[in-house]
Amino acid sequence: MAKQERALRTREALVNSAAEVFDCEGFSVASLTTISSRAGVSNGALHFHFASKAALADAVEEAAERRLDQVTQRGTEDPNALQCLVDATHDLARGLREDVVLRAGFCLSSDQSYAGERDLRVEWRRWVEGVLKRADGDGTLTESVPAQDVMLAVVAATVGFEVLGARDATWLSYRTLTRFWQLLLPRLAAPATLDTLRAEGVHGPRAGNAARIGHQGREP
Repeated sequence: MAKQERALRTREALVNSAAEVFDCEGFSVASLTTISSRAGVSNGALHFHFASKAALADAVEEAAERRLDQVTQRGTEDPNALQCLVDATHDLARGLREDVVLRAGFCLSSDQSYAGERDLRVEWRRWVEGVLKRADGDGTLTESVPAQDVMLAVVAATVGFEVLGARDATWLSYRTLTRFWQLLLPRLAAPATLDTLRAEGVHGPRAGNAARIGHQGREP
């Protein structure tokens, strides 16, 4: 049992180390020697767990996919579909700021030198599309805005924040996401729903103040 636990800890250390190196250097430049050294294990131990750099990148993406699943699962807790979407974008931005594995997984999805089986950006788009279909069905979207158009805007913006945030974390800040939703929600939310929505997210720093979005896109 102790041997299995050590093996699991070593594997986790290698995945975290690889995520850090992939995030900083990209897949093609990343060195297995650097990864093993950063993880505090030998090259032999690395190759015992992973046959190649691609296999290690697959493990990073798999771990990142689980983290993305956690973000989207948390985003389904609110019965209001639009609030679910707002909350999930805040959780995703926070994860991309703080979790190098999630960040590396998104980076690998767009790395031309690595042909992985997963694409986290595509998975994110599919989830956003599903939530907006629910919003369209339950009447929380205004009739004048097609759900598909909202999906395009939200995915383009959030993926853009992810890419820009790699160089400037301001793009992934709570303030940036809140201002984005303050601008967008008055355009896409049904009037009866708008006053119930929180651009800062229900778990945001100001959630306790129950700040609402005004009809002009400003907090009252």
